[in-house]
Order: sequence, then C-alpha cells, then structure tokens
Amino acid sequence: MEYHLQSPWNQYLKPPWPGRQPKPRQGGLTMIIDKGLDLDTTLQWLSLNADHVDFVKLGFGTAPLYPTEQLLKKISLVKSFGVDIYPGGTLLEIAFHQKQTEPFLDLVQEMGFTYVEVSSGTIEIESKAREQIITQAQTLGLGVLTEVGKKDNHAPFDPKTIARQIEADLASGAYQVIVEARESGRSIGIYDATGSVREGVLQSILDHTTHPEHIMWEAPQVFQQQKLLARLGPNANLGNIQPGDVLALEATRIGMRSDTFRLSIQEVSSDG
Repeated sequence: MEYHLQSPWNQYLKPPWPGRQPKPRQGGLTMIIDKGLDLDTTLQWLSLNADHVDFVKLGFGTAPLYPTEQLLKKISLVKSFGVDIYPGGTLLEIAFHQKQTEPFLDLVQEMGFTYVEVSSGTIEIESKAREQIITQAQTLGLGVLTEVGKKDNHAPFDPKTIARQIEADLASGAYQVIVEARESGRSIGIYDATGSVREGVLQSILDHTTHPEHIMWEAPQVFQQQKLLARLGPNANLGNIQPGDVLALEATRIGMRSDTFRLSIQEVSSDG
C-alpha cells in the first residue's frame, strides 16, 4: 500500500521522501507520551492526529490517578481511532516490587489496554522474571513492548549489553523494544548532555542486533527526531513524542520539512 497525502493535496503533490508506510504498518511507528490529556482534548487530538500515531503511552504512573470512568472512556476512545494504548512501564515495576505482577496484568487486560510495557528503568527485574512477565501478558492477549536502559542519568549504558537485552526480549516475544531516553533526552541512552545522538553508541547497538526494525528510539526533542530519521530513514520507530509534535514529525518523515526535503533531493541526485 502506498502512502498518500490527504485529499485534495494528493491530486497535486506526493511525499518528496518516499518509503513511508501507511497504517496499519510494521515500521515507522510513532508513540506519544500522554501526561494527562482530558477526554475532550483527547478526542480533538485524535481527530487530527490518529492517522499518524500508533501508540499512546499514559506516562509513568498516571493511569491509576484518573477517575476510573474517565480512564475507561479514554482507553475506549483511543482504540476507536485505531491506536494502541498502554500504561507506562514504571507502573509495572511498582507492581513487580510489591509482588502484584499477575493481578496488575489482569487489571490492565480487564480495563481494555492493548499493550503493556515491561521495563527495568528504576528497579532490577532479572532476565527470567522479565521473560515470564512477557509470556504472562501474551497469554492474556496483551501485546508487549519492553524497554531497555535506566532512568538514572549516571547509570552505565553499555551498547553491547543493551543489544543483548534487545535480542533476548525479542526472542521472548516482545513486539518492539524501546530504548530509554526519558522526557529530557539528555545525558541518557544514546544521547549526550546536549541531547545530541552519540553516533558510536547508536551504531554499536545497530551492529549487535539482528532486527533493528523492532527497536523504538525514544526521541523527545524535535532535533533528535530529525537526526534519527535522517540517519535511519522515514520508517524509524520513535517514541516519547509530545502530542503537539505529531504532525511536525510526520512532515519530517515524508520529506515535507526542510531537513528531509533536502535529503530527498540529495538522494535523487546521487541516484541520477
């Protein structure tokens, strides 16, 4: 299936940077972080952005803070627009720490969430337990996203170790593995103190994974999104996108922003 602009634009223009997958897609996934949008705002936001979004993450432990009726309505609303929704991984870590993993997963499934995130951003969840959680979630019919890397800026981030965990999670059945960057995208994961991509770290992860198309890179800053798309192509999976940045990100993905428009021109020139 070919990616098209909205009518009537598609009669006259086509994306300068080809290759973007339309929904439903397996690559070029966009995950946004929702820190508490109300129902009316969520409806308006989805009406504008749903075609360009694949996952909504209710950040951190915000899900239990919603009035239950509103949370259930929000989950149903997001799904009605063909977008998956899940609670942030910190919530599962808290459940694991309190020895409530199984009832937590049951509740996530009962409430209608479509995915769950398995992470070790704050506490350690050893490999066997991590694998068991992934299996338990899938048994309940939940999709699984995992996350690698710590939320502590001072924690070590060895790309080879990260790559091994990515491979293990995918082998256990995770759909995508998210590389941690928090909301700041600075001094964490693949980013340095200024938020710039550490090229050597990024390349090392890519060199030591067999399915980089199943990695989702958290990229909260717009310039990080532009860099990763230029580096990895329009179908790089990106997460922790702010709700208000979705259309700008999609424009970047298809070459309708200067950085990638210029790149598309250069690619055509080099092919010629």
